[in-house]
Amino acid sequence: QVQLMESGGGLVQPGDSLRLSCRASDRTFTTYAWFRQAPGKEREFVAYMTYYGGNRYYADSVKGRFTISGDKGENTVFLQMNSLQPEDTAVYYCAARVNRLVLSGIRSRENYAYWGQGTQVTVSS
Repeated sequence: QVQLMESGGGLVQPGDSLRLSCRASDRTFTTYAWFRQAPGKEREFVAYMTYYGGNRYYADSVKGRFTISGDKGENTVFLQMNSLQPEDTAVYYCAARVNRLVLSGIRSRENYAYWGQGTQVTVSS
């Protein structure tokens, strides 16, 4: 069974950085995304990339601070998070799908069939 395995979360102070990793077992997907869910809130889109084409899109709230990238050799996708703020505190989820998405659909979690278990990121002084 295909799995997405996340790692890299933790407790950091405002202004710090973290890098999340998402490794796919058994296959390579065309499309990857990161979502996050804060307590009491809906799961929201963070970042998206096509694995081979390199197209990348970000939520306005993280643009300029977060970077999504991939390591084809390791079948792994990363989310580099810089200048973290308390409002970034959430459980972060990696998501993937086999096919590409039209731009209008990349922010909808219903369009992703594969999900990781989530990794907690806490930003607090």
